[in-house]
Amino acid sequence: MTLDEILDIEPFSLNSEEKHAILNDRLRQLTVHHYKNCEKYRRMFDATGLDINNLPEYEQLPFLPVRLFKEFELRSCAHDDVVKTLTSSGTTGQQVSRIFLDREASSYQTKCLTRIVSHFLGTKRVPMLILDSSAVVKNRAMFSARGAGILGFSMFGSKRQYALDNDMELDIEGMNAFLEAHRGETIFLFGFTFMVWQHFYKKLIESGYRPDLSNGILIHGGGWKKLISEKVSPSEFKQALNTVCGIAPENIHDYYGMVEQTGTIYMECKCGHLHTSAFSDVIIRRPHDWSVADFGEKGLIEVVSVLPTSYPGHILLTEDEGIILGEDDCPCGLKGKYFKISGRIKNAEIRGCSDTYAAKF
Repeated sequence: MTLDEILDIEPFSLNSEEKHAILNDRLRQLTVHHYKNCEKYRRMFDATGLDINNLPEYEQLPFLPVRLFKEFELRSCAHDDVVKTLTSSGTTGQQVSRIFLDREASSYQTKCLTRIVSHFLGTKRVPMLILDSSAVVKNRAMFSARGAGILGFSMFGSKRQYALDNDMELDIEGMNAFLEAHRGETIFLFGFTFMVWQHFYKKLIESGYRPDLSNGILIHGGGWKKLISEKVSPSEFKQALNTVCGIAPENIHDYYGMVEQTGTIYMECKCGHLHTSAFSDVIIRRPHDWSVADFGEKGLIEVVSVLPTSYPGHILLTEDEGIILGEDDCPCGLKGKYFKISGRIKNAEIRGCSDTYAAKF
């Protein structure tokens, strides 16, 4: 199947057997593509001893640790074809990952994100309230992960309003005018978890301002490290927002994603589980021998995606720990594996947009 044909599939419609066959074919194609077009990837692949002409199932294909994108310039397209360079979030002094996109790769990332998010938002664009400041998206040539996230999700908004000013304070006047203009309509809210809590929820509490967002759908991501340290659970996060602005807890969705696989995200369903789509998979690796862990067993998260063509990011080992809870049988009805994040490995750098901002904050 071509990538266009794969992205035409309903994101959560394939059972494990159907999906495995498609991912096997696509990930082998991408492995050969990057082997031919990225010298550094070819050298790392050859060191594994595998035969590029006789590739195994994708669970046995070599993964790249995400940290390598901080250390090396890894791209499978000509330098002159790069139209966008994404950088990961990082605290002061940290190296950041650099992800090089050509026009085609950027276009497919947008299409994939659209397919996944539309399942939760619907296909019609709706008014969007961004729970951040517009200052973060000023440099369009060199996106941070935070800026790229905002711009990527902004395509779902018919009209857009930033809830915070350049000082990260509530723009109450702007929000009031925006919500009045779109009274009775579905409102899409987007933000990064810690910023939503620190600069939206807490400022609403302080100010006494209570916007009516009962028609709202919130998508947020970027890590829970700071909120966990403040003993704020996901259920408490949802209930707190419901209290101050009326968003229904079932309309608040966390997501898991990373700049190294932009466009491929794992959305939280109404049951509170993160889900793989038809365009991605999650494998849990045992850290002592890198074997595939059983469902219910904690290990390091490997993420695979059908998208990356301009850089070898199709099979990546993260520094996050997680557990696969099941496959094709989540009570929400979505097909695919569903899983949870249990934390970062010891001594791993802080990297999520929410967590890195919280560390600076």
